[in-house]
Amino acid sequence: MNFQAGPLPGLFIIEPRIFGDARGHFLESYRKDLFTANGITEDFVQDNQSLSGKGILRGLHFQAPPHAQGKLVRVLQGRVLDVVVDLRRSSPTYGRWFSLELSPERATMFYIPPGFAHGFLTLEDQTIFAYQCTAYYHPASEGGLRWNDPALAIQWGWKDPNNPPLVSDKDQKLPYFEDFNSPFA
Repeated sequence: MNFQAGPLPGLFIIEPRIFGDARGHFLESYRKDLFTANGITEDFVQDNQSLSGKGILRGLHFQAPPHAQGKLVRVLQGRVLDVVVDLRRSSPTYGRWFSLELSPERATMFYIPPGFAHGFLTLEDQTIFAYQCTAYYHPASEGGLRWNDPALAIQWGWKDPNNPPLVSDKDQKLPYFEDFNSPFA
């Protein structure tokens, strides 16, 4: 596995080694010893998976302390634009966002530590998105930011102005960054 530090502190882009032949391929999607050697020491306690059609936008979500979650995300089928926003008030990159495209061809994984809001936009039908979490889901600790906040100016890359991404009613009502009081130090 190749671990590359992301442009915002704490993020990692992980490229597993894919062994392929005429039968298909094999890869290791997680090895605790390699993750620990690269500074990712948290234990993963919950696995989640979603299936979405093209143009579904989920996020930007987080879990507040003491139930904050780190996530190891990847796409099993389809493609997504994965987006994070740094919510750590003491971080030099507070309020900045980063995105990358994930697909199964390279099996790229993205590690997002606690202290980031996370969301994704599906770019293909039948997209299967999987993620491991470092803490259990705790409904009372759930929070988020508005996906289309002009202050964040996230470039989602959606090209069809006549057919905007499908976003849940709950996500359409999340606060804007200027009205947000981050629970992360």
